[in-house]
Amino acid sequence: MEPEVAKLMAIAIVMGLGTVFPAIAIGWIGSKGADAIGRNPEAASKVQTAMILAIAFAEAIAIYALVISLILKFVD
Repeated sequence: MEPEVAKLMAIAIVMGLGTVFPAIAIGWIGSKGADAIGRNPEAASKVQTAMILAIAFAEAIAIYALVISLILKFVD
């Protein structure tokens, strides 16, 4: 396999895994947050704050994957 092909495959794998798993995590966090709010509506503000913070951390993983793929793409 040529080095350029291997480099492009690595970029594709990083972006694929780096976007699929955070998307699954964000969906799971949203689902569990909605369940918690449904069970205890009085705690909605606390649950929502924790849920938004957790979603931000999950989204950061996708941003890290984007940065890594850009480094692989443009740095020799």
